[in-house]
Amino acid sequence: MKLQPALADLLRQAYSAEKAAAFAYQGHAGAVKNKAEKAAIHQIEIDEWNHRREVLAIMGLYGIKPSRWYEIRFHVVGKIISGSCYVIGWFMPFYFAGRLESGNVCEYFRMKQYFNAIGIHEHDPVLYEMGIKEKEHEVYFGEQIKDNRLLPFFEKLFGWSSASSFNNIDLDNKYPVEKSDSYCHK
Repeated sequence: MKLQPALADLLRQAYSAEKAAAFAYQGHAGAVKNKAEKAAIHQIEIDEWNHRREVLAIMGLYGIKPSRWYEIRFHVVGKIISGSCYVIGWFMPFYFAGRLESGNVCEYFRMKQYFNAIGIHEHDPVLYEMGIKEKEHEVYFGEQIKDNRLLPFFEKLFGWSSASSFNNIDLDNKYPVEKSDSYCHK
């Protein structure tokens, strides 16, 4: 079955962007001093590699090949972000990781919606779990910076904080996979 071009492109982007995120978290974990933060960020890196494998498996079912352009672009972006974590201080890597994860949540729910629109539901559980995991990452990063004096300024400038998420998922009251269609609609 041939997928809609928008869905195929979303899968390709997600696949490559997960590599960029994993690279960024390598630098982020390396730059923090606190052992608990280092371990948590390393686990998030592992989650990103796992998401990349899951997305590739879905792509393979439909004969979708990774985009060479996305792979190069996101490789470079991830390495630049990774290196910058050593020089931009403690707050900004946490802030921008939370902001990025907030948007990534909806990537997986949009994929689920695209698949569901053409009658495919077999990927619902894995796409749901990846979206929820990205939300958990967002919450983790938001919790780390919630009391930082820079947060109000960054929220005003970049539009994100844990109080102004880019998605509508509440982990304390999350819907089960079969009732999650209301997530991430604009």
